[in-house]
Order: sequence, then C-alpha cells, then structure tokens
Amino acid sequence: MKRPPIQPGPDATAVRALLAAAGLPTADLTAAPAEFWGCHEETHLIGAIGLEGYGAVALLRSLAVAPTWQGRGLGAALLAHAERVARQRGIAALYLLTATAEGFFARHGYVGLPREAAPPILHQTAEFAALCPASAVCLMKALDSSPA
Repeated sequence: MKRPPIQPGPDATAVRALLAAAGLPTADLTAAPAEFWGCHEETHLIGAIGLEGYGAVALLRSLAVAPTWQGRGLGAALLAHAERVARQRGIAALYLLTATAEGFFARHGYVGLPREAAPPILHQTAEFAALCPASAVCLMKALDSSPA
C-alpha cells in the first residue's frame, strides 16, 4: 500500500484523537505554538507530527502513527519531513521527551541527554514543565544546514 502524502495543518480534533489513542499528551495543544503535519487514509488521520519552534531550537511534538500503519515507514517519513522543515527555518537542534519511543529516535540520530541540559526556553514549555513525566527520556539531534 502506497504511503499517503504529508500535508500541513491536519484537523486539530483528529490530531488530538490520534495522540490520545497513542497515549501522548494533548492538554496544551490549543495553547502551544506547535505546527502539525499529517497523513490521511481517505478521511482518517493516520499519522501526525508537530514542531514548536523557539528561535534556534525546537521541540519535536507528538509523533504518532495509527497502529495499522506502524512498521511501514510512515513515522520515519513524518520525522524526516519535520527535520527538513526545521532546517529550512534555520533551527539548529531538535529536542523531545519520550517515554516509549527512545529506540525509534535513536535509530534516526537522536541522542540522550539529561533533561536539565536542554535549553532553558524548553523548560518553560508545558511538555517539559508538566505534561511529560520525570521518567521521560530527553533526546536531541543537531541539524546540519543541508536538507537530508
């Protein structure tokens, strides 16, 4: 089955439903300055990812793929898309918190670091301050300026 194209601005209600089904936080989605992209199968959102930009760094938000589409490269495609957009915007590094997907992100070049080592501006986000448990792993990836 061919992978659907990645499109900007998926429906916010559909994004919240997909993230909630994946066990990801949704409480701050209306307040956070995140931009989302998604893939649809017919009218159903099957994958989404978001970025919250803060100058030269960004918080990678909420990569989720519907269970029936997992293992087909959709998550990797969404991640590559977000990284490409970040590079185009001059973002030097991406950060994220995860309780379940450390291995996935490590395979894509993300490295662990102590949560307190993330840039101070990220500590002010709801994701760092309240939504993700202290047990969540902090990962980062430095981006080069060339589109990968």
